[in-house]
Amino acid sequence: MAKWTPTHEAPEPLEGPVVPTIVGGTLIWFVLFLVQIPFYGWFDDHGHLWWVWTCLAGAGLGLIGIWYVLRRDAAIRRAARETDTESGTARGDGPGSDTGSGTTGDPAQ
Repeated sequence: MAKWTPTHEAPEPLEGPVVPTIVGGTLIWFVLFLVQIPFYGWFDDHGHLWWVWTCLAGAGLGLIGIWYVLRRDAAIRRAARETDTESGTARGDGPGSDTGSGTTGDPAQ
């Protein structure tokens, strides 16, 4: 069997409001769980008890997702800040740069 190779490039990933999206989805799963609790007996009698536990699992996994995307966003911001700091220092605009004194920083001068 031949190996499959893509015929076109993959599209760029969509960046959007990731944290609010994950929080919204988690809240929906948890609300669905809470709405089904009063009907627990009915779900049990009809063999649909897994619906209740699926909603609770969705809410639990959503909490893990919230933790993950918050850490991801913090890491992206930290990397951007480090990149900005490095590029600012390389230009001589960063903190500790001595561009206005007329010296080259060479102690032999």
